[in-house]
Amino acid sequence: MFRIYNCIAYAHDLRLVGLAALVCVLASFAAINLLRHARKSHGQMRGLWLAVSAISTGFGIWATHFIAMLAFTPGIPSGYNIVLTILSLVAAILLTGAGLAVSLTPNWRHGPWIGGAIVAGGIAAMHYTGMAAFEVAGIILWDPVLVAASIMLGAAIGAVALPVGLHGSNEKWKVGGAVLLTLAICSHHFTAMAAVSIIPDPTVEISQTALPAGWLAVGVAIASFGIIGLALAGVVLDIRDHRRSEREVDRMRDLANASVEGLLVCDGEVIVSVNTSFARLAGLSSANLVGATLESCFPDQVARTELLSRSNQTVETELRHLDGSTTPVELILRPIVFAGRPHQVVAVRDLQARKNAEQHIYFLAHHDPLTSLPNRSHFNARIDQEIAALTPGRSLAVLCLDLDRFKEINDLFGHSAGDQALQTVASRITAVLGERQMMARLGGDEFAILMPDVANPAAASRLAETILEALRASDDSPEAHVSTSIGIALCPEDATDRQVLLTHADTALYRAKTEGRNTYRFFEARMGAEVRERRMLEHDLRHAIARDELRLVYQPQQEIQSGKVIGFEALLRWKHPTRGEISPAVFIPIAEETGAILQIGDWVLKTACREAATWTQPLKIAVNVSAVQLHNAKFVQELHQILLEFGLPPRRLEIEITETALVRDFNRTLGMLRQIKALGIRIAMDDFGTGYSSLSTLRAFPFDRIKIDGSFIKSVNSNGQAATIVRAVLGLGRGLGLPVLAEGVETDAELQFLHDELCDEVQGYLLGRPAAIGSFRNLTHADVALDAGGDLPLRAAQSA
Repeated sequence: MFRIYNCIAYAHDLRLVGLAALVCVLASFAAINLLRHARKSHGQMRGLWLAVSAISTGFGIWATHFIAMLAFTPGIPSGYNIVLTILSLVAAILLTGAGLAVSLTPNWRHGPWIGGAIVAGGIAAMHYTGMAAFEVAGIILWDPVLVAASIMLGAAIGAVALPVGLHGSNEKWKVGGAVLLTLAICSHHFTAMAAVSIIPDPTVEISQTALPAGWLAVGVAIASFGIIGLALAGVVLDIRDHRRSEREVDRMRDLANASVEGLLVCDGEVIVSVNTSFARLAGLSSANLVGATLESCFPDQVARTELLSRSNQTVETELRHLDGSTTPVELILRPIVFAGRPHQVVAVRDLQARKNAEQHIYFLAHHDPLTSLPNRSHFNARIDQEIAALTPGRSLAVLCLDLDRFKEINDLFGHSAGDQALQTVASRITAVLGERQMMARLGGDEFAILMPDVANPAAASRLAETILEALRASDDSPEAHVSTSIGIALCPEDATDRQVLLTHADTALYRAKTEGRNTYRFFEARMGAEVRERRMLEHDLRHAIARDELRLVYQPQQEIQSGKVIGFEALLRWKHPTRGEISPAVFIPIAEETGAILQIGDWVLKTACREAATWTQPLKIAVNVSAVQLHNAKFVQELHQILLEFGLPPRRLEIEITETALVRDFNRTLGMLRQIKALGIRIAMDDFGTGYSSLSTLRAFPFDRIKIDGSFIKSVNSNGQAATIVRAVLGLGRGLGLPVLAEGVETDAELQFLHDELCDEVQGYLLGRPAAIGSFRNLTHADVALDAGGDLPLRAAQSA
């Protein structure tokens, strides 16, 4: 090493040594720059750029050598063989070109290493060919150790120079490759020069054709300017490529930022670029993400391996945020060329909304959307699980709940109030349930509660009482005052099958409703027959009109003082094909509970009005109207349409309503009755005295008549209390100017009492039993003159 230092320090002109080093640096930089540009090209353009790079590198090596040779001052005459000098240049260009071409061999990772070694071989071939061209008046001796060292040193550094220069797109790799190539050239040259020893010999003559050092300097100068020009060309190309790359990156970034999905470009597992959508999704800035690894964003190793090994295949995983939280995402990878090199672009789709939607769909499939309670299918599945897991000695209780008079809430306050009532019931009951107990909404106002691990029936009783008490909680809104009836069935005592168990609980629920509501009952075997009987009646009643099983009978109403018939009351009868006559007291409540009363009531009104319109005598026709009909929003419109359809004068129709229908919704009922009154239809209060009997009711509502219930008329002549009540009602009617009709008159004594007390009108078996209208044809179509009021004397009718 000391010898090499002496060679440089004392045997060379250091100014020219510095120039040689500068030329070498420029040549190396131009070579690496042009080589990288050649790598981006294809086809003939790649060959052209390789040739330019080879010429630049070869001239650089050659110029460096001969500038350094010009700096070498042996102190004796010297010259250069022109042929060998040119041959050294050709060797440098050819071997360097071969090495550069090998370094760009596609898909061969060892190519740059071997190519660099070949370039180092070109350096050695050029040097020693150039030294062979050196003629001096003396004898040249070589140190074989330093010769071998120069070749090995140049080969080692040259083999590393090209892999470094071609490694990455950053400037540091380009500069590193140029520096290493410079070191390979310079280290080889000066180590080889240190191996030279010259013994002066005046007898050795310089050939006449030898090229003088001055002429060589001119050639080297020309070559140096060429190298500088190529270097500048390389700089221009590099600047142009850099700008083009920046424009490409900007364009890609703009396109990527326009994407709704997150996009990131990766080199292996290293992130080199991200769009704003991914940065926003990850909760980090782009600067913090660039340079990070995929593992920092997607910790699932299996998902990352699957992603990198399969292109165009979706992979679901989780994106980890800075705070440790995660977001479900879907990834898809595709290979791209980015900045002139192969990369991978990963599209990241946020699955949070889809996962939430899937969870919501799953929730809706198993829960009631109004109350958020489990639905029937979820409840059934849970019952099956609990029955399968039932252990000996333990029981399972099922409680079926049905809200009392829930339909009235909908009718009086609207469906929104009904929905609020259902939500209130759900929240109050779930608040008192145990951890394993489950409440479900089966539909409408029907609920069910699953009570597993029941030690004895008393535990189910306590839960039912707790539920009833929870619903008694006070609330300002009337619609929140809801009670429920509860039916309880036990497994395995009552049934071991889910369907049978629910049926038995429903049967017990029906018993609770029929025995007063707002209570609970356990299932008993005898209940089954009763429930089946009622269900069959409900079914048959729905088809009674279509099967022509319903009919109307008519009972005359008489003016007591004159004895004239003033009208008829239409009464509904049902003759079942197998059960025979069924009492209205049995089927009317069923019709009201099931809603069939709307269809039946419409049929009654149409039938009665059609019949009355055919009478030649203008007698009144009275029709009972259910509270359900009265609170139907379309009732007045339908009533008006019936009168128009059959041509019945409104004054001949009388609507009879009970007091209980009035107290459901005072204002709504009042408005409905006023609309009916506006049509010219008469209104009678039926069964007065059996309901609330409020005097404010008589004052507020536009009644045309009061009907005393028959329970007060029975034995009125012998029962002092009944007589007092009847006298009070008759006096009330006279005071309010309302005619009073007494129902249920069955004896002459009762009729005489009413006559003496100045009752206005009567109706009952004594005067005429309900019968088909044909039996009263002598009244409805009598050929006798009527008085001014259009009434027919009863005696004339009876004698006829």
